Amino acid sequence: MLKSLGQTDGQQPQLQLLWEDKDVKFDTPHLHTRLRTGEKVLDYIYHIEDSKGNPGDTGRLMVTNLRVIWHSLVHKKYNLSIGFARFGNTNTRIVHMHSKGRMPSQALYILAISNETRFEFLFTDVSGETARREQPIFASVFDVYQLYQRTYLYRDLKLRGAIVLSGQLIILPDEQVYSQVQGVWNLSSDQGNLGSFVVSNIRLVWFADANETFNISLPYLQIESLRVRESKYGPALVIQTAETGGGYVLGFRIDPADRLNELFKELCSLHTVYIEQPNFGIHYDAQDARQRLADAAEEAAQATQFKIENFEELDERQEREINTKLNSYLAEGCVSNNNTDQSDREPVYCKELGFAMERIREGYKLQDLWNVMPTKMETFEE
Repeated sequence: MLKSLGQTDGQQPQLQLLWEDKDVKFDTPHLHTRLRTGEKVLDYIYHIEDSKGNPGDTGRLMVTNLRVIWHSLVHKKYNLSIGFARFGNTNTRIVHMHSKGRMPSQALYILAISNETRFEFLFTDVSGETARREQPIFASVFDVYQLYQRTYLYRDLKLRGAIVLSGQLIILPDEQVYSQVQGVWNLSSDQGNLGSFVVSNIRLVWFADANETFNISLPYLQIESLRVRESKYGPALVIQTAETGGGYVLGFRIDPADRLNELFKELCSLHTVYIEQPNFGIHYDAQDARQRLADAAEEAAQATQFKIENFEELDERQEREINTKLNSYLAEGCVSNNNTDQSDREPVYCKELGFAMERIREGYKLQDLWNVMPTKMETFEE
């Protein structure tokens, strides 16, 4: 479909493949000191041992926006990197360290799956501090991993996603739309599909006019090259995606040619800027997260504390007295039904209630029978 007859290439930077979140690596030189562009360390967790791979070596756990890194502070060559995309299961557990008299300690368990190979990691707190046993010292790993799962559109190519609503692109946080181009033909099929381009500072989006679910979201991070080449439909914009983005060759035709060239230059410029400083969409403040956890724990502790001022001791003798009179009245009525003259049960007019009722027996008042429960309880003080 696309012929290599004359082509126009922009000055594009060398693409650095994104592998940090998709691989599990061991003992890589300078692993923890040479992070890729755009990768940020979000939290440090000290006094951590790689109990399965390097028992006895105290190290440090680093949580970045792409992966978890552990490196030994005893032997500099020992380290490992676990990309968040390789996480299969993770949890915390209490383990007993043999080196410290089987003292219980908190540990982070990670099951990673890479190239159909399963890796199990156990990172144990070896600080010996009792207070750390009750604290969520590995909370940042779980928090950042959840953020990573929700920000895949910043990193990965997405086909047929729920990214368009009523003809409008659903904007990501930190995303700015620079231009929208209509009348763009997707040359992935022989007849072509007419749609629209949305160009932002993070990605290039195309969606079909007839069916919004037929779309593609392509981050600049997954674009290997941009070209204008000749096709059987005329000049076309050709996008080669990276190997981590599927290695696709995408073709789009835009009329007239001047409009195509303007879009090509804009994309080359945005691609260059983004590669130099990519945005992975993850914002996390470890200190703020710890403060929120501490506040929540304090609030929960206060809620469970018994406060005498929140309670009022009531005199239950009033309730017992009223209930006793009513019950006694009803009981006496049942016993005396057969021994009482019918004239004693003739109705009389009650001024308080405004209607006729059975005559109340001696020793009882209307108030005793009317108020089954007291209307106002008095505070009982010893």
